[in-house]
Parts: sequence; structure tokens; C-alpha cells
Amino acid sequence: MTLRIYGIAASRTSRPLWVAQELGLAYEHIAQGYEGGGTHTPEFLALNPNGHIPVIDDDGIIVWESMACALYLAERFQAADGTSLAAQNHAERAEILRWSFWAVTECEKDALSFLMHRVAMAEERRKPELALQADRRLAPVLQVLEQHLQGRSYIAGERFTVADICVASVLAWVQRADAMAACPRVSEWVQRCTARPAHLQVRVMARNRAKP
Repeated sequence: MTLRIYGIAASRTSRPLWVAQELGLAYEHIAQGYEGGGTHTPEFLALNPNGHIPVIDDDGIIVWESMACALYLAERFQAADGTSLAAQNHAERAEILRWSFWAVTECEKDALSFLMHRVAMAEERRKPELALQADRRLAPVLQVLEQHLQGRSYIAGERFTVADICVASVLAWVQRADAMAACPRVSEWVQRCTARPAHLQVRVMARNRAKP
């Protein structure tokens, strides 16, 4: 069996890579970037006609869209010791699905805008007003998760699951936001998730590729 994950770690590909690292999966990482039309070659478009990373090839089963990739790997595989990131019952599945989609529909656009215009882009290209607007829009959104985490250690209960990966991978972008500062439970949860060894290994992968 060959599992391939296409995409650079410094992108949404971090989501399936994080799952793979958590589970200790054997996989081939093809660090396909998007610069210079790399995701629009005939070979890559045969994998994902949308021309985006990440893509998973699980022995001919092709999955794209980062959250779908993460959810697929969690459902498909367990760690060698039997640890699972997937739902163990219908209630957990409901939590995993609703919060993973929530991260995409309610958070990701503004989180990315904040990241780019507060942190990631060269300073001369940033538009601080866009970061401020995104921060303000995120404030009531993050309060929803703040309330959900009252009395909980993780999104789907007391166990770390793929839901935590999907949501934390987005909210890690806004750790410097005022909206996050107003949500101490969310802030502490994001810090716990991103301090996990599997996530730290993905960050190392991202930094290593960035070196000249």
C-alpha cells in the first residue's frame, strides 16, 4: 500500500500531514508547491482538476480539499497502538462534522485575511485595516467556540480528535488577534493542540522547505 500526500507543509496541506503524523502513518510526502504553475501541469491536474493542494492518493483513491483529506485519513487509518482520531459514536461524528465545517464557513476567510495582513505578507503589502476588520468579524464567531469549550478539554469531548486538528489549524492563524484574547478557553485549547509533537513536526517540515 502506498499513501501519498501532495503539497507543501506551509499550506493547508498541514492538515492531512498533521493527521498522518499523529497516527504515525507511513506515507510519501510529495512537497508540491503552487509557485510557477506547479499545480497546473497536466500531471497534477489529473489528480486535482481544481489545481490546488493538498491532494491525497491512497492507492488510487484520490481526495482533495484539505478538510476532506484530514477527515478521510482519520476515518481510514488508526495508529499502530489502536489510537483513533475518528468518531467512536454518532455523537462524536456530529461534533467532528459540524465543527470542521464551521471552521471553513465561519472562520477561515477572516482568519486568513488576518494572518496575511498582520503577519505573513511583507510589511509594505499589508493593509492593516483588513486585518482589523477580520479581527472584528471573528470576535462573535470565536465566542461560539468559547462557550462550547466550557467544561470540555477538546471539541468532541475529552479526547483529541480530527475535529481539533481541523479547527485548530485555522485558529492558529489568529493567535495574535484581539478576538482570540477575549476567548481564554479557545486560546488555551489552540496552544495545547499546536504544542503536540505531531504538529511541531509539521512546522519543522514547513521551515525546512523554506530554507534556501
